[in-house]
Amino acid sequence: MKHPELTMQSGKPYPMGATVCDNGVNFAVYSANANAIELCLFDEQHHETRFRLPEKDGFIWYGFVANIGAGQRYSYRVYGEYAPEKGYFFNPNKLLIDPYSKQLDGKPMLRNADELAWYRPEDARDNAHIAPKSVVVGASQFDWQNDKHPNTPIGQTIIYEAHVKGFTQQFPDLAHAGTYLALADKRVIQYLHTLGVTAVELLPIHEHLDEYHLQTLGLHNYWGYNTYSHFSVERDYAANPLQAADEFRQAVKALHAAGIEVILDVVYNHTAEQDLKGAMLCQRGMDNVNWYWVNEETGNYFNWAGTGNALKMVNRDVLRWAADSLRYWVQEFHVDGFRFDLGTVMAREPEFNVYRGFFSLLYQDPILAQRKLIVEAWDIGDNGYHLGNFAYPYLEWNGAFRDDVRQFWCEQNGDLGALATRWAGSSDLFHKCGRKPSASLNFITAHDGFTLRDLVSYNKKHNQMNQEHNQDGHNENHSHNHGTEGNTHNPQINTLRQHTSQALLATLLLANGTPMLLAGDEFGNSQRGNNNAYCQDNSISWLDWHNSEHDSCLQNDVRQLIGLRRKIELLNQNIWFNDESVSWRNTDGKIMQLIDWQDKNKKAMQIQLAQNWLICINGKHAAEVFRLPENKNWQCHYAPSQEFTLQNNMLNVAHLGVWVFGTEKPAN
Repeated sequence: MKHPELTMQSGKPYPMGATVCDNGVNFAVYSANANAIELCLFDEQHHETRFRLPEKDGFIWYGFVANIGAGQRYSYRVYGEYAPEKGYFFNPNKLLIDPYSKQLDGKPMLRNADELAWYRPEDARDNAHIAPKSVVVGASQFDWQNDKHPNTPIGQTIIYEAHVKGFTQQFPDLAHAGTYLALADKRVIQYLHTLGVTAVELLPIHEHLDEYHLQTLGLHNYWGYNTYSHFSVERDYAANPLQAADEFRQAVKALHAAGIEVILDVVYNHTAEQDLKGAMLCQRGMDNVNWYWVNEETGNYFNWAGTGNALKMVNRDVLRWAADSLRYWVQEFHVDGFRFDLGTVMAREPEFNVYRGFFSLLYQDPILAQRKLIVEAWDIGDNGYHLGNFAYPYLEWNGAFRDDVRQFWCEQNGDLGALATRWAGSSDLFHKCGRKPSASLNFITAHDGFTLRDLVSYNKKHNQMNQEHNQDGHNENHSHNHGTEGNTHNPQINTLRQHTSQALLATLLLANGTPMLLAGDEFGNSQRGNNNAYCQDNSISWLDWHNSEHDSCLQNDVRQLIGLRRKIELLNQNIWFNDESVSWRNTDGKIMQLIDWQDKNKKAMQIQLAQNWLICINGKHAAEVFRLPENKNWQCHYAPSQEFTLQNNMLNVAHLGVWVFGTEKPAN
């Protein structure tokens, strides 16, 4: 029965979602194959009032309801054919959230088969009593004051990848540890500022859902790569869940005041509805075949993301939804950029094409094109690996940098040529189509895989806590435990691990391209050998700040190396190396010849940058001697230890590592 004060009137097809207007709210939702759509309004006593959306232009259904406003809870019931063999799952007994929801009032509980059944499309029962509802959100009243995007030049950008909760959950003496407010804390921001990073890249903060199989095991999707609502701020990271949006705004504002940009890791390749055995929550019930890639022969989803479904980024209404969502985060939350998880999925037609669809749309958008845009250039589907195949203005996570650098320093079976190529910006991948070295987003470690400490402490993954019998996670890690698996009190092994860690960090922070540092690597944070800690919302994943003092040496190294990067002009110009700016020298100080590059036993070389900087590399756990280029008064600017001597241009080093010299005396 309809409440007498509520009336449905003619509305507008734009903007999409729920928009607060004078005296009411306009609702607009997309479905190409629905026969009818009901808007369902819920009061504080959970009483439901239904209205048929009265108008339809193209495939947009819309209407205006008077006498409601911000805070109103609502959902949709969508009518149409139920024909799974065609990919149609219309079932008006299942409430669906708005794809444009800016706030939700809860998440579905899927802890067992009985709970899941309430959200299955074939189930005839009405689930209004348990299904989460969308919440109407009005215009923000947040006071941004004079907040501006820092707009750090891409050639000077240093990214710090962090999880909102895990970064600060164990940070000493924080009032709101593990929340957006903790990110805004002066001590946290001072730490980032002192470290020298220019941007934080946050793991997903869109409202996400724990997968069914995790809920049945009592685990949680800690990383958050299972987005439930692409416009909604994750409330679990808020001190006050009802104020989640403004708390995140406060964090962005505080970081911006310190000159630190905020980049969001986002998931537009799939949704939390997962495969056809999963819950029907939104898009599947709205118009399955137009929201997702469906195999017309089998009726199943194309599983390019490995999660069960893949969003159909060739549909113009799906594209508009994605662009509207991204634009919303820039305009309403002032974020500075995005990292696109499994970016190849969004470039599929179904074959890969970066010059159309999703990535073309972002490129021409006057708001989004100005932000930093980063892609993970692969998915798990056929022909899914496309590292180097994206185009300006996109940066790409450089998995080749990760693997080649790990092989050289950890496994010691890499060669100088591969290391030099990665150090120079990976021109084999990115020096085309007018792209610059910054297109190579260099990283050694990331959330997905070993931490730096674990990379030098474990030969094998140890993922038993994930309850998948250690079958999940990558097996090829290019790691080396240096003599024993896991933690040890053996001083010789710990010294070797320290030297390798220092060399990896020096390579990352002094290479041409855009460096990304994993939070905690700067002080030796460990995940106890777990290289797939996506479901570990506990001390395995939370940064262990209490033990950070044990690696203050490593922390100082990171600060020093970032400071050096800023001083070396060539690394800030975002230009490709050439023979005039860089010379590659052997240990005798002579220009490297073909025979030097081809000698697999050689693990040492020198890189001379713009005549006045010199980087000496020793890739062996043994002593090495370098003859430095003549006619220069070389001064040491970075050394991993004091175990070296420099006399008469002869450098003697005692162990593996990277040494940096300049022609000017280093500042104290």
